[in-house]
Amino acid sequence: MLDEDAYVALALPELRRLLDAIDRIEDDQVEAELESDILTIEFGDGARYVVNSHRAARQIWMAAERNAWHFDWNEDDGTWVSRKTGDELWATVARVLGNKLGAPVDLR
Repeated sequence: MLDEDAYVALALPELRRLLDAIDRIEDDQVEAELESDILTIEFGDGARYVVNSHRAARQIWMAAERNAWHFDWNEDDGTWVSRKTGDELWATVARVLGNKLGAPVDLR
């Protein structure tokens, strides 16, 4: 498990990069805001997805589409991966956004 300083140095910039990537989506139906380590993604229909830092567990958590993911840092490839599903954070965010918006989303 990462120590807290290493976790903060990895997780918080990751949330900022996700915010920047979501802000580049050219769709009026999605808006994102990062406040207090919580990235909130809101849609025109009122739906809300949340990606947040969970310092105690040293994970990034995400709730979307009535599902939840807990992403751990994978030092081997430098990504956040769900131990339970094997899903990678960025691919998962892109997939759930694409599902919601009805078109593929490329965040990279």
